[in-house]
Amino acid sequence: MSDPQQLVVPPVGAWQDATVTGIRTETPRVKTFALLLERPTPHVAGQHFVVRLSAPDGYTAQRSYSVASPPGDGTSIDLTVERLPDGEVSMFLHDELAIGDTLEVRGPIGGWFVWEGTTPALLIGGGSGVVPLMAMLRMARLRPQSWVHLVVSARAAADLIYASELVGDDATVLYTRAAPPDSPRAAGRMTAGDLEPYVRDDASVFVCGSAGFAAAASELAIQAGFAPHEIRVERFGPTG
Repeated sequence: MSDPQQLVVPPVGAWQDATVTGIRTETPRVKTFALLLERPTPHVAGQHFVVRLSAPDGYTAQRSYSVASPPGDGTSIDLTVERLPDGEVSMFLHDELAIGDTLEVRGPIGGWFVWEGTTPALLIGGGSGVVPLMAMLRMARLRPQSWVHLVVSARAAADLIYASELVGDDATVLYTRAAPPDSPRAAGRMTAGDLEPYVRDDASVFVCGSAGFAAAASELAIQAGFAPHEIRVERFGPTG
C-alpha cells in the first residue's frame, strides 16, 4: 500500500488573487465558495488553502480551509466554510463576500492527510470535518480506481453538509441527535459496529473533525479492526 507521506504533493505557492464565481448554501451555517485562481495551482485531495483578509489600516486575518473540490487542472477550487460566531474570517465570507469579489489565497498546503485515489480508503468525518474527505470521495467518483467509503457524523439532517451527494452506496450518514424518519439507523453516537462493515486489511483510514471526534473515531476504527498505523487524522472545527 502506498503511504501518503511518500506522495509527491504540489509545492506551496505564493499569495494570489482568487475570484468568487459561485456561492452555494450547504446548511444554515455552511457555504461553499467557488474560486477561480489567478494562476493554475493543482492540489491533492486532502490539502487546504489559506484565505487572508486585509484591512486598509494594514490589519490582516487569515484562516485555513480545506479544498472540497477534487483535483483537476488547478484553475479553480471550492472552499467550504462554516460560519463561526467568533470567526472574523468566516463571518466576513458568509456575510459580506459576493460573486465577483476577490480573495487572497495561498496553497495548497499539506502532505500527510492526502489521498492519491489509487488505494482503498475508509473516510470518517464529523461535521465540517467532512470537507477534505469530500474532495477524496468526489475524486473517487470521477476516477473509480479503488474502493472508498465515507462515514459521516452529523447532529441532524439540517446539519448535514453535502446532503444531496451523500446518497450512494459509497456513503453512510450517522445522526447523533435527531435522525430523519427514513434513516436506517436510530440517532446516537458512532460505534465500532458502524465501522466494522468497512474493515479491510488493505485500506487506509482518514479521520477528520474536532479533537474530541477525531480521538473517539480513531479509537473506534481500531476497535473495529483497523491497524493504528493505517489511520491518518486531521483535527479542526466543530463537529456532530
